[in-house]
Amino acid sequence: MRTERNLTRLDRVFARLDREPERPAHLDVPKMSRHRIALFASTLAFYVAIVWAVLITSWLVRLDWQVMFFRPYQQWPEIHAFVDYYVVLGQRGPTAVMVAAWLGWRSWRQHTLRPLLALGVSLLLLNVTVGAAKYGMGRLGPHYATEIGSNEMWLGGDIFPSGHTANAVVTWGILAYMASTPRARRWLSALSAVTALGVGMSTVYLGTHWLSDVLLGWAAGLLILLALPWFEPLISRSETVLLGLRDRVRDRRGRTEPAPAKQPAAAPVVLLPPVTGRKDAPACEPVPSSRPRTPAYLAPGPHTARGERTPVTPAGSRRPPHSDRVLRGTAGSGSNSTARS
Repeated sequence: MRTERNLTRLDRVFARLDREPERPAHLDVPKMSRHRIALFASTLAFYVAIVWAVLITSWLVRLDWQVMFFRPYQQWPEIHAFVDYYVVLGQRGPTAVMVAAWLGWRSWRQHTLRPLLALGVSLLLLNVTVGAAKYGMGRLGPHYATEIGSNEMWLGGDIFPSGHTANAVVTWGILAYMASTPRARRWLSALSAVTALGVGMSTVYLGTHWLSDVLLGWAAGLLILLALPWFEPLISRSETVLLGLRDRVRDRRGRTEPAPAKQPAAAPVVLLPPVTGRKDAPACEPVPSSRPRTPAYLAPGPHTARGERTPVTPAGSRRPPHSDRVLRGTAGSGSNSTARS
């Protein structure tokens, strides 16, 4: 009875590393559904509410000052080293490199540029929207606050909203956005949400951001992820243009490379049989023929043992001459035959 070998985890990993022969048909593009539009509208309302609460110096600003005076980094100093490393998950450079490596492998394996293009569009939207809000409102951070209880707006700062938090939401959330199955999308969404939540609270612990900065950063990153389906037609057109440009470059390179010169076909060679009976007959030479003929194969001669062969040197045979032997057909041969008779 034949049984199939059970694949180990390492076998499944190497199977996943193989390139698929063509683009999978099950890769769906998220649509801008009613549910997504409702989430986008509610997140936008939350974004505006946070900005308004800070502008009017409401209870949210007072909460910011209370958390700052609490100084979490002094309350729990034993986790300070861990938080210093964990907050790197929100820095744009390292996270962009890690996620781009993963999405680049996805692009190569699935024969599509959509993962990398979606990452590029999301990071571009992040830089434009969050950067404009940071420098537009100019809020100072807790370490540079000038007046207790103030909102510290319009003073040349650049921390509102939190860039670390927004970057963590977008960079890790794009993995869930590009997931190929609903189950993977749910798990990656939960993982990215927990990671972004931890990054935001790490900045509050370290005292580099107000609590309201983190809330606005979460909303800013979520707005970018929810708005990505509106940019899918642009991503699709960009992919078509880039792939078409690649094909044209390949065709042009193939035309510019010189084709290998073709060697002329050699004329068939026919071996002529040796001419016997003439001393001045020339040696057999290959004679080209104008029409193809079936080559003649010469059968090998009778096999002789090594002891029966006469050793030959350039000077001739090494056997001593016999004076009593004469060649056949000469006069001596006739007399000998007469004597024997």
